[in-house]
Amino acid sequence: MPQSPNLGQSLAGLGRRDLVLLALLTISWGVNWPVMKIGVGDLPPMAFRTLSMLGGLPVLWLIVRVSGQSLYVAPEARPEALKLAFFNMVLWFVFAMYGVKLLTSGRAAILGYTMPVWTALIGIAVFGEHPGRRLWIGVAAAAVGVLLLLSSEFSAISGSPAGTLMMLTAAIAWGYGTQLMRRRKAAIGVLVLTFWSLVMSAIVCGTLALLFEVREIVRMPGWPAWAAIGYNAVVIFGFSQVMWFRLATILPPVASGLSVMLIPVIGVFSGMAMLGEEPHWQDYAALVCILVAMATVLLPSRASAVNDKSPRTVREG
Repeated sequence: MPQSPNLGQSLAGLGRRDLVLLALLTISWGVNWPVMKIGVGDLPPMAFRTLSMLGGLPVLWLIVRVSGQSLYVAPEARPEALKLAFFNMVLWFVFAMYGVKLLTSGRAAILGYTMPVWTALIGIAVFGEHPGRRLWIGVAAAAVGVLLLLSSEFSAISGSPAGTLMMLTAAIAWGYGTQLMRRRKAAIGVLVLTFWSLVMSAIVCGTLALLFEVREIVRMPGWPAWAAIGYNAVVIFGFSQVMWFRLATILPPVASGLSVMLIPVIGVFSGMAMLGEEPHWQDYAALVCILVAMATVLLPSRASAVNDKSPRTVREG
């Protein structure tokens, strides 16, 4: 059965620039949880998501054009591209947006970022993986952190089983999509894959909005909702989603999930700042656990450190 790639070797693909981009991705996605909550306060979930994606498509198109890439996808690569889009974006967007509507932004973020745990379980059950000891420590630390964050929210979450089920479904779909990203065979650039995944997601979410949400739109949204749409269009779809697809491609599936585990913590604390929620001691304890989980991925192992000092070590950029 296949083993997970060595973390030190896998992270060799992350230079300083990538680590800075990872930090920006973590902050931008973390802050987006209360931002989305503001957006769905004025608009139905699919309408908000569709408007955000329609705003994001021109941004992505411009980035692709400036980078000199073509948006053409070969016919033989299209089935895999559709599958990647379906699990990484379509299911996540649909279920997560309704989950955010039914839960607080912090609770939704916490449940959504159980993703690394599901990624590990799917890797074992579906793909026959055996993550190394260090990754298991990371998964365990992440799970403890999530449980700590949830411990003060169990009564509220139990009062919204539909929202909880939707967020867990979104997390499982994302975990499976992350496994598929690492194993993709089609030669499609990250930018191009992100663009067409966004097109597919916009079609699905737009259709759901037209079928089920038109009657809920009784007035024009206020400026906070438009600001949330703009933030998602430019920051989330123009930067964060592209960076995530890159991480999911160059890192082992569980490692890529653990590398962004600080996002729910930022989601919780930014929700406190923006929406007036109160912190608990569990929030701070969870932060420590999640930092441990991230360290298992982002800090080089002893073996890789030895290899780095060897004159025979050759790295590919």
